[in-house]
Amino acid sequence: MATEGAPAIATTTVQVEPVQQQKKSVSGLKSFLAGGFGGMTCVLVGQPFDLIKVRLQTAESGQYKGMLDVAKKTIAKDGITGLYRGMGPPLAGITPIFAVSFWAYNLGKKIVYFATPNRKSQDLSLTEYAVAGFISAGPTTLFMSPVERIKVLLQIQGQGGEGTTKYKGPIDVIRKLHKEGGIGSIYRGVGATFIRDAPGSAAYFWAYEFTKRLLTPPGASPDSLNPLSVLFAGGMAGVAMWTIAIPPDVIKSRIQSAPAGTYSGFMDCLRKTVKSEGPKALFKGIGPAFLRAFPANAGAFLGYEASLKVMNSLW
Repeated sequence: MATEGAPAIATTTVQVEPVQQQKKSVSGLKSFLAGGFGGMTCVLVGQPFDLIKVRLQTAESGQYKGMLDVAKKTIAKDGITGLYRGMGPPLAGITPIFAVSFWAYNLGKKIVYFATPNRKSQDLSLTEYAVAGFISAGPTTLFMSPVERIKVLLQIQGQGGEGTTKYKGPIDVIRKLHKEGGIGSIYRGVGATFIRDAPGSAAYFWAYEFTKRLLTPPGASPDSLNPLSVLFAGGMAGVAMWTIAIPPDVIKSRIQSAPAGTYSGFMDCLRKTVKSEGPKALFKGIGPAFLRAFPANAGAFLGYEASLKVMNSLW
């Protein structure tokens, strides 16, 4: 886990800034709109990399030679739009997902303040930012898991060379999953999603706040950072998350894409994956995940921060 953050900035003017900044950011409507805008940016930038990652994670051994082979075969079969297969669910769901994520992150910070009433500084330490990020994964998982279940099934469709199309789109996936196994089928992989996102979100927000702190000039506020600095901080947040999230993401993708009854749970999937393919299977898709992490999350945080500043200036 990350070590305790740097001490709070000494000047009185800057020291009270985090409280003011937090009060601005907890507006539900603003969080929803800003998070949604950032999330849509994240999906548009990162979807092709995500599709390649999922196909590498779920394909039979030897089906693909690597990232470029996945891209080449996908484009040859479905055209360039094939790289955006399965984009509907995350694009439609990303507004509530990011809204809940940032809302829950602010809630996590409130919980930290509540748990430390006698604190000497209102500035949160980096460890406390990580705790708030960990807390944010709980509510977010409830939205994230079914969206990713639908997305994964659409992304792997056709990769085995089958001639028929099982799902016509997101609504058709939901209908058929519910018919096969009810709400439990739609939420398959929810535990694996939380195992991936709890530590991943802790690293995500920790890295974002840490990088912003490094880039902020002495005596200034992180709010004053220029767009390039925000882009860099957001990109580093994405890299930090996926540095630790790949193994549980592989397990999540396999649980969500496999036929019912293939795995009894996270540990069963982990055991069977390692037994059949070795530990290296837990890092399948790491290339496209890292290629996607920086630009997608840079766009997400820039979109969030920029739209939030616009809204704060208007009301």
